[in-house]
Amino acid sequence: MTTRTWENLQIPAPGTYALDVAHTQIGFVVKHMMVSKVRGHFNEFAGTVTIAENPLDSSAQISIKTASITTGAPDRDGHLRSDDFLSADKFPELTFHSTRVLSHSGDEFTLAGDLTIRDVTKPVELTVEYGGAGTNPWGQDVWGFSIKAEIDREEFGLTWNQALETGGVLVGKKIKIEIEGEANPAA
Repeated sequence: MTTRTWENLQIPAPGTYALDVAHTQIGFVVKHMMVSKVRGHFNEFAGTVTIAENPLDSSAQISIKTASITTGAPDRDGHLRSDDFLSADKFPELTFHSTRVLSHSGDEFTLAGDLTIRDVTKPVELTVEYGGAGTNPWGQDVWGFSIKAEIDREEFGLTWNQALETGGVLVGKKIKIEIEGEANPAA
């Protein structure tokens, strides 16, 4: 892979890179019944990262198919696709478009952008950890990353909930976003 040294990091050369869907997982975690966590992910998505000459001018965008949500429980997945949550028939995609890199320290970057869920767009900040770059055994250039963020689902119109007899609610307000991935030069 063509890399360059920037602030003691070996980063990819400027260019546009596509998310490798076979090596990327877009996941989430939410509290359930105030006592445990439910994890899930999306199976269908596409995105690109454009590495600029000045890495702090880089940008990213992603589109996620809402109907591809899975938590391992078909009934729950159906409920998440319904009008109570993602309303996948009316709003088939979630999108994120970066607006700027806010800061960085070593291999960690803070990326600001606009997240759209159910046609509600809100600014969010993602913590992006750059994982490094290399060439896989088949000669393809690849670089990796980990992303974390937390959002309040109610700000995006995902307000369904149910009170519990023991106090609290069935579904937590905060959703932790966890993305592990790789990107390759865009074709």
